Amino acid sequence: MPSLSPQPEPDPDPEKRRSTRRRHPLANLWRIRAYLRPYAWHMTVMTLATMLAMAASIAIPLVIQAVVDGPVKDGDAAGLPLLGLAALGLGVAEAVLHFLRRWIQAEAALGMEASIRSSLYAHLQRLSVAFHSRWQSGQLLSRATSDLATIRRFLSFGAPFLLVSALTYVVVIVLLIRLHWPLGLLVAASGLPLFLSAKRFGANYLAVSRQQQDQQGDVATQVEETAHGMRTIKAFGRSREVYRRFDIRAVRLHDTAVRKAGLVARFWALLDLVPAVTLGVVLVAGAVAVNAGQMTLGGLVAFASLHLMLAWPIEAMGWILAIAQEAMTAADRLHEVFDTEPTVVDSPAAVALAPAAVKGRLRFENIGFTYPGADLPVLRSVDLEIAPGETMALVGVTGSGKSTLAALVPRLQDPTRGRITLDGHDLRDLTLDSLRRNVAMAFEEPTLFSMSVRENLTLGRPDASDADVAEALRVARAEFVRDLPWGLDTRIGEQGMSLSGGQRQRLALARAVVVKPKVLVLDDPLSSLDVHTEAQVEEALRRVLAGATALVVAHRPSTVALADRVALLEDGRITAVGRHSDLLASVPTYRAVLSAEAEEVSAR
Repeated sequence: MPSLSPQPEPDPDPEKRRSTRRRHPLANLWRIRAYLRPYAWHMTVMTLATMLAMAASIAIPLVIQAVVDGPVKDGDAAGLPLLGLAALGLGVAEAVLHFLRRWIQAEAALGMEASIRSSLYAHLQRLSVAFHSRWQSGQLLSRATSDLATIRRFLSFGAPFLLVSALTYVVVIVLLIRLHWPLGLLVAASGLPLFLSAKRFGANYLAVSRQQQDQQGDVATQVEETAHGMRTIKAFGRSREVYRRFDIRAVRLHDTAVRKAGLVARFWALLDLVPAVTLGVVLVAGAVAVNAGQMTLGGLVAFASLHLMLAWPIEAMGWILAIAQEAMTAADRLHEVFDTEPTVVDSPAAVALAPAAVKGRLRFENIGFTYPGADLPVLRSVDLEIAPGETMALVGVTGSGKSTLAALVPRLQDPTRGRITLDGHDLRDLTLDSLRRNVAMAFEEPTLFSMSVRENLTLGRPDASDADVAEALRVARAEFVRDLPWGLDTRIGEQGMSLSGGQRQRLALARAVVVKPKVLVLDDPLSSLDVHTEAQVEEALRRVLAGATALVVAHRPSTVALADRVALLEDGRITAVGRHSDLLASVPTYRAVLSAEAEEVSAR
């Protein structure tokens, strides 16, 4: 087995990380405001508390000026208690207002984050299977967790601090100019190089922040894939090679994070340097002004105190700009998902189909299907009719389009040409909810969730009774669940990895049976069963299939025997339809396909 090359891997699908409708990242961040509307009262109170706290903070140096130029200068201690109480009251008020602001902003920000996460999850449910097959799960996970946390951090702390810093800077500069206009203008001018540097920093930081967040998604994807495929990795002895691939991505993420930290460090160093130099000039020039009688001592103390108040807004600007850039890229990544339109949706005139009205006649009329981005169609002009209560087996070589055709029935995807009808209704004219209540599907690769056996079984029919569950278990020969430690209440592991492949497949089959569908689609759901269990399940399935219209993707001759008729799918077209025995006798290609499938099954 060749070793894996430790070279950086190209992005297999760069377009998956770009929205079809490009907006500036700041515009995407602005769109988040819709989720803050329910918290308008919170935001109003928080803003008011912020401004009052700022006013109290700025008033304290003015009280100090009054103390120095009044009681201290005149040697009159009578006025000190009142001014001292004023300073104490302002300090207490500032602390109380800061507490109120933090408490309210936390509630609003966390509520906003929960609302966005719920909307994102709901939107992911509406997106087609094609979307989920293109996107890495780790990329979606990072958007629903770390990106949302970044946006919440900016809206709960960065945005209020941006408001406070801007207001504080403007008000303090005005006060400094009123105290001593030459020094006030000097302090104001010192902000110019900072703002120019901030503009350059923002552009560079935005790019590197986006790169880091994408790389975090790549790392999350590999960790998740490794966790799910650990048995395969260990079985093939590929732990070292898989670690090497992970290390490449982890080192790439580390290098990007270090580069981003370097940008921040250089910018913050400038933010520290300019105010420090300016303060030194202010103290020297202020002392000269006091000595010349152009400024009072209390005015100098107040001027220096107010100038020191600018140090925090200026330093905070670096932090605010950093998390603002991260929030913009996070919002950009988030709206890449939100801006993806669902392709399988209810038509404006869609109607609900009541189960009692469903007969089960299924027709495929001139069906064509091409996967997004593919050049060649998978299905070409498929015409097929399945009568109510009939079981149709779908046979073909690997890659002939069997699973694709089966997935069109519950509208996991829509055909790119032609239509499928159920009792004469175009499936696209039926609501998805009513269609999927009447159509159940079991897949070749069963998916089980980290929940109890009962919850897995009743996923498609939450109101199923114990009798319905027991009947489904009996039909699927899945009574083994009663021997689990807590029976139906036993929680199975993620992806059902604590069960064997055959057990997972039988549970997935039982889940489809519980729904009691009028149309049953089985995508080779017996592939992981041993011969003895397969015979038992097939015997029980005969009774289930007798009451439903069924399309069965079949690989084993024994599965084909369950069907009333068989359709041969070749190169995306139905080339023969008939009884199993008739096709065996008259269609050489059919015999060759079944022979090849039988040899493959025997080799497993």
